[in-house]
Amino acid sequence: MKIAILGASGQLGHALRSVLPDAVALSRHDADLTRPTGIHDVLSALRPTAVVNAAAYTHVDRAETEPAAAVAVNAQGVSDLAKICRDLNAVLVHISTNYVFGEDSQRCIPYRETDAPGPLGVYGTTKLAGENFVRELCPRHFILRTCGLYGRSGTRTNFVEAMLRQAARGGVVRVVNDQICTPTSAFDLAGAIHQMLGSEAYGLYHVTNANACSWLEFAEWVFKLARKSPRLIPISSAEYVAAARRPFYSVLDNSKWKAAGFALLRPWQDALADYLNAARPAPEA
Repeated sequence: MKIAILGASGQLGHALRSVLPDAVALSRHDADLTRPTGIHDVLSALRPTAVVNAAAYTHVDRAETEPAAAVAVNAQGVSDLAKICRDLNAVLVHISTNYVFGEDSQRCIPYRETDAPGPLGVYGTTKLAGENFVRELCPRHFILRTCGLYGRSGTRTNFVEAMLRQAARGGVVRVVNDQICTPTSAFDLAGAIHQMLGSEAYGLYHVTNANACSWLEFAEWVFKLARKSPRLIPISSAEYVAAARRPFYSVLDNSKWKAAGFALLRPWQDALADYLNAARPAPEA
């Protein structure tokens, strides 16, 4: 199987390169979703069996003020990619997000794939549009919705590293305590994609690490495992000043993934411990 990875310089892309060492890794420089002709030429030359799209516009707050940029990558760019994969008879693996949910403010049970989406902002809306284009335009597809992704590489930071930087600076760390989700390791998600490739159980799946927590609880675990003791203050979403609204509850149900014969991911606590052990330098003797 010949695999191409789009967005290979990001956190998930980096993890995919570690579990799929023979895949062709394409950064934004190599294959930009806003330049469909370039992607067509690259993929036509490669003739991959499968394309994993780990590229996306992920600036949740910035999307509120520059929606055209989010649309260009997450919607129109994905539409063009889906057509290219269809024409090349390549399987398209597309990564989506829990942010397609959130409109139901009273939700308290995990979302299944059959639940109606209801995004709260531009980012979630454009990601949902991308999902719909993949469904409509590329019959051989997998759409994987995930949540709170963090990994060891990429041009952008992640929540874990942001917490550790704040702890290193000293002072107070304020984290929201009323948004519930499941932080997911990019390495674990890459492993899930690896086990899925070659399957023909196409469709939409929710894939995250197991269990759920608030962002405050996640921060508490980061500091506990990293042996840091900053002053941690819980705040509400109303107190957290941000351009985009976030879902209060966006835990994803993974039972369809299991029913398709794929292995469930481990608890987020275990994944976080491995991330911190691998990412932190060993203490000096």
